Amino acid sequence: MLLRRGLISMLLEMKGITKQYGSVLANDSINLTLEKGEILAVVGENGAGKSTLMKILYGLEQPTCGEVYLNGKQQSFRSPHDAIRAGIGMVQQHFMLFSEFTVAENIVYGNEPKKNSLFFNRSAADKLVQELSKKYLLDVDPRAKIKNCPVGLQQRVEILKILYQNADIIILDEPSAVLTPQEVSDLLKTMKKLASMGKSIIIITHKLHEVMDASDRVMVMRSGKFVKETKTSETSIEELSFLMVGRRIIDKEVPEQPTTGNVLTVTDLRLTDKQGKKCLDGLSMHVDAGEIVGIAGVSGNGQSELIECITGLNKADAGEITLLEKDIVKSSVSKIRDLGCACIPEDRYKYGCAKDANMTETALMAHQYKPRFSKHGILKNNIIRNYVTELLQRYDVKYSGLFQKAGELSGGNIQKLIVAREIEQNTPLLIAAEPTRGVDIGAMEFIHGKLLEKRANGGAILLVSSELSEIMELCDRIYTIFDGKINGEFTKAEATEEKLGLLMMGGKQDA
Repeated sequence: MLLRRGLISMLLEMKGITKQYGSVLANDSINLTLEKGEILAVVGENGAGKSTLMKILYGLEQPTCGEVYLNGKQQSFRSPHDAIRAGIGMVQQHFMLFSEFTVAENIVYGNEPKKNSLFFNRSAADKLVQELSKKYLLDVDPRAKIKNCPVGLQQRVEILKILYQNADIIILDEPSAVLTPQEVSDLLKTMKKLASMGKSIIIITHKLHEVMDASDRVMVMRSGKFVKETKTSETSIEELSFLMVGRRIIDKEVPEQPTTGNVLTVTDLRLTDKQGKKCLDGLSMHVDAGEIVGIAGVSGNGQSELIECITGLNKADAGEITLLEKDIVKSSVSKIRDLGCACIPEDRYKYGCAKDANMTETALMAHQYKPRFSKHGILKNNIIRNYVTELLQRYDVKYSGLFQKAGELSGGNIQKLIVAREIEQNTPLLIAAEPTRGVDIGAMEFIHGKLLEKRANGGAILLVSSELSEIMELCDRIYTIFDGKINGEFTKAEATEEKLGLLMMGGKQDA
């Protein structure tokens, strides 16, 4: 299996790693190797066992059987503290930062420099972080509060935390899932720089173009099993996607079709936050039946606030929002849903589900009182059970039982469950915010197909995505947003990455 045998000794070897949860075999005798200064990509479908394997390496999970070796010496990691002491660090999908702490405080937390051996030495911490930042070319402001840092900068802090702990091996779990295209580019440069300085990196990702750009070697997993290992230079996106899902991924043609009347109109919408910043500054747009309309922009330019105002989570200071010609600008969330708006939220954990809710509760969330599922407040349990089981099968959600908690699913599988719940409401308007964030290439193809199917049936879809390729592939019209304003509008035929990218950064649309 090893690609580079000979005199080179492996920094890391995982041998015969097996992990069983009841009847579920998450990892089935997996072998993994890593050399000093190497970037290894581990890819596979949601539920393939990638994250489980990395949690075992980081001490978050214990293997049912198998062995881990560092520099030829067998290790046993009972907790992340053991892994950290051995020189292994992990940046997880959901950052583990204290929002009220500064950048420096977060980085040195747990191993703080002390003044007189007793008190926290803040100036020493700032200096240490500045030196670390300069050494690894990861620019941060030590005194900035995490709550004021954009996502890309927060991720940089997580990486510096690991480097401060003297980690030689860095695990990145879906590191680009919440980043803008510019932040992704910076991340890939950072990975290559760290590798050139002797750090070894394992990246778990669904984004195969990132694999091809940054990694030296790639390992494919499927259903808990090893499929193939290859040098990145000797494979392709097409081969990797086939190995991941077991079939060829076919690009969908999006035929033109006429629209059939207005569904959503937003006019001169204005919103100011508590700090006095203009989040929405005279924003106007519309979505008609039978079209997918995209909003392209760098995160933090008003997309989230626009969705909140349309769905009733926030109230605009001024302006109009009409849904099927009814004014909803001051309406409640439940009334807007009843009028015909469904929403796939951009944050699946904050808005899309409750981690302790089971599969049935999550699949019905916000819809449990509809006549189909209840009568006089009494749930129709047999109908609900059959509906949820069939829904999970059609959307290929991997789960162990209807009473499994949503928080126990992989990120991609909970995303598919939320997408299924919202699309299947068959509402006139669907807001799809980052609908394929963190899902594998097969699930992405499936979700895109469902959006196009809704469009073909006359539905109106507002697609908000940080993936320009997704916007350009699916949308009939595309708006660009910058600083709370719509600063450009294109048809599918007019849009190019160059044009959209310029406007996303605040440029002007050609007359």
